[in-house]
Amino acid sequence: MPGWLEVILRSFVALVILFTLSRILIRKSVSQVTYFEFICGIVIGGILALGSINLQIPIAYPLMGLLIWVTIPHIIGWLAIKSEKLRNFVYGKGIPIIKDGKVLEDNLKKERYSSDELLKQLRHKNVFQVADVEFAVLETTGDISVLLKKDYQPLTPKDMNLQVAPIKEPETVIMDGKVLDEPLATIGKNRRWLEMELEKIGVAIENVYLGQVDSYGQLTVDLFDDKLKVPSPQELPLLLATIKKCQADLEAFALETDNQAAKNMYTNNAKEMDEVIEKVKPYLQQ
Repeated sequence: MPGWLEVILRSFVALVILFTLSRILIRKSVSQVTYFEFICGIVIGGILALGSINLQIPIAYPLMGLLIWVTIPHIIGWLAIKSEKLRNFVYGKGIPIIKDGKVLEDNLKKERYSSDELLKQLRHKNVFQVADVEFAVLETTGDISVLLKKDYQPLTPKDMNLQVAPIKEPETVIMDGKVLDEPLATIGKNRRWLEMELEKIGVAIENVYLGQVDSYGQLTVDLFDDKLKVPSPQELPLLLATIKKCQADLEAFALETDNQAAKNMYTNNAKEMDEVIEKVKPYLQQ
């Protein structure tokens, strides 16, 4: 076999092996890969590269080395799941660097982490003052996890005792002007429903770049032509307005009637309707 052809074949096989191993063994982003995994990846890539172009090396040798560098880290990773000591030794563990708003200088020095680098990482977390931090940990990936003091944490609906509607992942039902039937079936809709929703906003399917249905069953679309404006869905606000009108009508009936029994009935129903409005408002407001 000509040398150039053997290089091509070896390189192609090495590329397939490297792609397969990366898909099987690595299930995290590059920033989350530990130093041990990073080193193993470099060595595996070096073995494959050397075996691809050095025709004097029998193909069995790179495969043997590859088998060792894939199998042993895989076994170590499995054992590390079972043993905390081995896991800390191989992958390391998070190091506290700020506690109660005070920098732990000794831990920074052990990790060879400068004050400038600490402040830089805090700024990435939108933290500009060390005193605002309750606790911070230097992770094994080099990132910093920050817990702000309670006074400086963002306000949430739970802090204000507000009820909010649960949010689920939207389903993409139109992509590049083509209908995706599987997501439609997942949310219990069909093409006829989709066509009716598009008719309401005066848009054709072929003009839609991206169409999504949220957890409330509302369709939002992005058109190929960005100059065109699409009206936002109005079903839920209209439903809330209708319920409020019913509640107001009950109060009006209670004021207009002279029959005490009817007045009490209308008043009680108006109060019950008001309670219903408070419960469904988070789900219908936008």
